[in-house]
Amino acid sequence: MLSATFDSQIWAAVPYHFWSVVFFVFGSIVGSFLNVCIHRMPLEQSIVSPPSHCPHCKYSIPWYLNIPLVTWLYLGGKCRNCGAPISIRYFLVELLTGVTFLSCWLTFGSQSAWLPLVYALFLAGLITATFIDFEHFIIPDEITVGGTVAGFVCSFLLPSLHSETLVSSSLRQSAFGIAAGAGIIYGILRLGKLLFGRQTVTLPAEARIIFTESAVHLPQEEIPYEDIFYRQSDAITLHARTVELVDRCYQDVPVRLTPRTLRIGGEELNPEDQPHMEAVCTDIVLPREVMGLGDVKFMAAIGAFLGWKAVIFSLMFSSMIGSAVGVSLIVLGKREWSSRLPYGPYIALAAAIWVFGGKRLVEWWFGM
Repeated sequence: MLSATFDSQIWAAVPYHFWSVVFFVFGSIVGSFLNVCIHRMPLEQSIVSPPSHCPHCKYSIPWYLNIPLVTWLYLGGKCRNCGAPISIRYFLVELLTGVTFLSCWLTFGSQSAWLPLVYALFLAGLITATFIDFEHFIIPDEITVGGTVAGFVCSFLLPSLHSETLVSSSLRQSAFGIAAGAGIIYGILRLGKLLFGRQTVTLPAEARIIFTESAVHLPQEEIPYEDIFYRQSDAITLHARTVELVDRCYQDVPVRLTPRTLRIGGEELNPEDQPHMEAVCTDIVLPREVMGLGDVKFMAAIGAFLGWKAVIFSLMFSSMIGSAVGVSLIVLGKREWSSRLPYGPYIALAAAIWVFGGKRLVEWWFGM
């Protein structure tokens, strides 16, 4: 449908690697924008206003000091105004995005002009999701839900995205991909919640647990509520020998705390009205997640762009990558067995592998 817009003969009249340079430069510029998204999206800030500025002194960066790759190297990774260090992540994201766009052109440019652009758009979303998930353990809906819609629209405009010639076939592949991505991962999430959704922590005798407005304080660690409560149904449970509130006490009672309610024995209270609570017990049950709903929506977006086969590949390959990384970190003493590990980056890496050769990898594997 879009082939008439970019006639391959017109593109071929320009030296092939001229477009290679264009794709790399354009990708670096997009990477600069992705840095804005990575920083602002988790904070729910506008990605348009205010213009780019130093996160330390708020110095508004002029255009000539906002040139991708070049400016960071020229300034030595420091703010021109206050001298504060600027994370190397800004440089790496610009470089990675530039290389990714270039790779899309080198891999798919001979097939059509639009195919490398669409894949570049898709991979830019993966890059943004990866860096946000690593730092904040979330993938914003703008990337997941927006990516699902964008994938379906691109499937309509460019059937070759799914190796199809008919729009109807391409849309069917995209729809199956969305259903498979969301359905399979949601099923795994629910099963994981059922089997592994609770963690019992055994405490020393007569241990005192302190509940404040922002965290639960165990004898050996402090856990923010945001790391415990992923959904409204999650609950902390324990059987306390004594419970002390600001204005009352209880003895030998079960306690159940959720984001909305605090139940002590047969009495139900509002947690927001109890800024401080202390309980003495021998063990406590904490909720935990196998993966989040963001991963469900993220896989749906991948399915929208790549289809159901890519979903299956990404699920299996990301599991292997995540397991290898997780075990390695545990062996090296960098993480505990119960530590949270963002899964989105491994899904993204597996999806990128599919784009650049996953089908051939599968064919080789089964050929073995």
